[in-house]
Amino acid sequence: MVDHIDLQNLPEECLANVVSLTTPRDACRLSSVSRSFKSVSESDAVWDRFIPPETHTILSLQSPSSSVSSSPSSTSNSKSKSKKELYLTLCDKQVLIEQGKMSFSLDKSSGKKCYMISARALSIVWAGADTPDYWKWISLPDSRFEEVAELLMVCWLEIRGKIGRRMLSPSTLYKAYLVFKLTARAYGFDHHPAEVWVGMLGGEEPTRHRVFLDAERGQNTAYHIGPGPRLIGLINRRHFLGFQSSQPREINEAQYPKERDDGWLEIELGEFFCLGGGDGGDGELEMACLEVTSGHSKGGLIVQGIEIRPKIKD
Repeated sequence: MVDHIDLQNLPEECLANVVSLTTPRDACRLSSVSRSFKSVSESDAVWDRFIPPETHTILSLQSPSSSVSSSPSSTSNSKSKSKKELYLTLCDKQVLIEQGKMSFSLDKSSGKKCYMISARALSIVWAGADTPDYWKWISLPDSRFEEVAELLMVCWLEIRGKIGRRMLSPSTLYKAYLVFKLTARAYGFDHHPAEVWVGMLGGEEPTRHRVFLDAERGQNTAYHIGPGPRLIGLINRRHFLGFQSSQPREINEAQYPKERDDGWLEIELGEFFCLGGGDGGDGELEMACLEVTSGHSKGGLIVQGIEIRPKIKD
């Protein structure tokens, strides 16, 4: 007959190893069980296991404007900075890396790595310095990056981003999102879907989906009231004089953008499962958003970047 084992009587090192095999969320819950669990659940031995081992290397690449120290001691405080404090800082603060063209953070519930690739680091057709009539680069106070890309007018919309698979957390299902805004005079997005996908470069053909970048669920109608792109608006489009569209289409919420906590919009591009280290881990993940078939002009899209983060479990 097996005797009852009280986990609280285990050596602290053993108990810390048990807690570190759970999740950050579980560790926080366990800290309320008893004093002994609280001490162990908040120890550096536990939270150091929740911080990805590559984090210290990633933080060495950060921009000075988003400095986060991975050292056990903090230069701004007389007492040491715990691993739990560092973990929570990396969850709550976006660390700019790659010369400010990418942000890094941790998912609070799982400790998995999250990134956003800035518009400057994306491949955006017609957004070069030699084609200023199609896109322009501006600064917005609510963007995490110095510059965002504003679409003036194009018929060919093509946005692509890439990230090395080794940068992602292994054994994790990721989703990618285009993070953007629409100006008050945006046009051309409500009745012409974009094609989006996520897949490995050089790998199998990815599954493609159709989405609408129109945040108003296609209930507005675009009006062409002049020859120039700036004379095409979506301001009060249902009641403005012009040519209304036919019957409104059936709404599929998955095809439309959602508002984020930071006030921006996001549309899902697709998902990708990053395998464990045994698969080699090489290669690049590509994410894309294209609208190149309608031939219609569009404008008023402001792109902050493409975010890659773990899928939230239901």
